[in-house]
Amino acid sequence: MLLGFKSELHPTNKQKTLLAKHAGVARHAWNWGLWLTRNILAHNSHNPDSKLKFPTAIDLHKLLVAMVKPKNFWYYEVSKTSPQYALRYLSLAWKRCFTKVSGQPRFKKKGKDDSFTLDGSISVGFNQIKLPRIGWIKTYEILPDNINPKSVTISRVSDRWFISFNSREKETQITEKSVDVVGVDLGIKSLATLSTGEVFPGAKSYRKLEAKLSRLQYLNRHKVKFSNNWKKAQLKIARLHNRIADIRKDTLHKLTTYLAKNHGIIVIEDLNVSGMMANHK
Repeated sequence: MLLGFKSELHPTNKQKTLLAKHAGVARHAWNWGLWLTRNILAHNSHNPDSKLKFPTAIDLHKLLVAMVKPKNFWYYEVSKTSPQYALRYLSLAWKRCFTKVSGQPRFKKKGKDDSFTLDGSISVGFNQIKLPRIGWIKTYEILPDNINPKSVTISRVSDRWFISFNSREKETQITEKSVDVVGVDLGIKSLATLSTGEVFPGAKSYRKLEAKLSRLQYLNRHKVKFSNNWKKAQLKIARLHNRIADIRKDTLHKLTTYLAKNHGIIVIEDLNVSGMMANHK
């Protein structure tokens, strides 16, 4: 079993700027590649007799180096692997679209789901990690020892930066099961009810913080868009949304961990739970 590791970074102001530049270059490469591939698909649909070859990730990177990099000098301020992986992920997104696994890839917006991937000379210390073109960055927790990840993915949530990578292969641990088979009934009032009679209440993090979120949005209604005060208010709102999501994730992780460790077989209903919750009746 391959274990993944994710931790929050503690960068300096200079490193935050470098991280934002890497995310910006990755986003620009993705959007440029998506624009090009959509134009090729549109051309092929209108001209069936003179179809163009759909580019691979390697083809897109060659075109990027020839057409985009010379006109945008800020590409040379970051690691070359940042746009490479962005185009590789775009190619995978189109493959998923063509095989009808998912829909068409979309253009990325600045400040929303910012992320990028790096590889190369990566070293892991006690509570810091060395990244290409960025250097040593501290983390808020101790990193796994005796590992050298081939690649890392860095993402931003509100104003916080996170790093994730595969740590090591580990044998699956088999724990003693208190119950061989358990049924799980997902509900609306409670998160889940087990056939053993145990009830897991939902976090209801949105309801608990709804008044605070409403207050922040109310205070932000008349601020000039893109002003400094508006940006500060938007950051506060994003942090609160992140806190609501973290509470919900924590509750789900605790439930699934308990089920996996203490039960051999888990049986659930084949229902559209999200659809049921969306129905006000």
